[in-house]
Amino acid sequence: MSDKSELLEQLRIERPADEEGGRASWIVWAFAIVVGVGVAGGIAWYALPHATPISVATAEPAPTDVVVGPSTILDASGYVVARRQATVSAKITGKVVHVGIEEGQRVEPGQVIAQLDDTNARAALEQARAQRAQAEANLVAARVAFENAKPTYQRNELQYAKAVISAQTLDTAKAAYDATRTGLDVAARAVEVAEAGVASAARNLDDTVVRAPFAGVVTVKAAQEGEMVSPISAGGGFTRTGIGTIVDMDSLEIEVDVSENFINRVHAGQRATAKLNAYPDWEIPAHVIAIIPTADRAKATVKVRVGFDARDDRILPEMGVRVAFLESASASTPAQTSVGSRALVVPAAAVQTNGDVGVVYVVNDGAVERRSVKLGTRVAGGQIVLSGLTSGTRIAVGDLSQLVDGAKVRIAN
Repeated sequence: MSDKSELLEQLRIERPADEEGGRASWIVWAFAIVVGVGVAGGIAWYALPHATPISVATAEPAPTDVVVGPSTILDASGYVVARRQATVSAKITGKVVHVGIEEGQRVEPGQVIAQLDDTNARAALEQARAQRAQAEANLVAARVAFENAKPTYQRNELQYAKAVISAQTLDTAKAAYDATRTGLDVAARAVEVAEAGVASAARNLDDTVVRAPFAGVVTVKAAQEGEMVSPISAGGGFTRTGIGTIVDMDSLEIEVDVSENFINRVHAGQRATAKLNAYPDWEIPAHVIAIIPTADRAKATVKVRVGFDARDDRILPEMGVRVAFLESASASTPAQTSVGSRALVVPAAAVQTNGDVGVVYVVNDGAVERRSVKLGTRVAGGQIVLSGLTSGTRIAVGDLSQLVDGAKVRIAN
């Protein structure tokens, strides 16, 4: 056994200590290299641009029955305004006892919208009527006195002619007769004054009833029962100056400010289209009513009135609106041109519009190309493109604000 142990001891290979340490060091370095490569790859992956997911549509020829309207030559922003509106108030100062309107209610001409306290007005009317009765009674008394004085004077005239009475007696009779005649005239005028007083008191009583001046819709209800209203002033904040505001919806139109540098492109009768900010996909036919003949020095703009060709309940006062002034062959009728061979239709969501020009992103080999196009009208099937694209071109659809020229994209399902 001792011989075998000696033989095994002779066969053992002795390794130096530095060789064992080198092996462990090699393992650590290899691990560090692997980790470094992984981190660098991750950083590079995050640094590289990611492909933006998009949807794709194809530019198709527009249907032959679609009509392209006149091109836009100018855009302007403005607001819907009412040419006929009124903040209705009472003609007299008084306390409100009844308000018969609410916002959104339609009223007709002469309809009662409020009632003021009429206690004092009724009392004044009764007083005026009493004064009229007194004046009428005085007239009766004056007439009786005149009728009595007249025969006396006539008899004295006959007696004086026969030298029965003296001239002094005749003069006294004449003076009495003239006085009664004058008194009758004064009493008659007093009755007329009393009649006018009754009419004035009746008018004051009628002024306690506030009526609608024209047909329209109530947009503001300003007063409540128990408040004081006055047509003169607000009374330090405790007195209302109006009952409510009524707007004639048939008088709605658009007011836009056009830069004076481009006002030469606008003329009365010109065709236009309007888009409410609340309904951006709804094109409303419109026309230029007039150009206000003065400029705003501060803004360097000229105000233009634009009328709607048709009324709609969705159009409300003070709505924001964008107006596109159209180029037309005639100032009175819109020019319409049939869609030609280059006219295409694309989804509205594929175009960034700016008047009669727009931007689309053409998809090609996993990237997009920013391209300007000329636009026609908006139709039910999408947006008409007059130039800049060819039939069959694939374009991006969706949130175009995420795209730039040359951006990598991937088509989402």
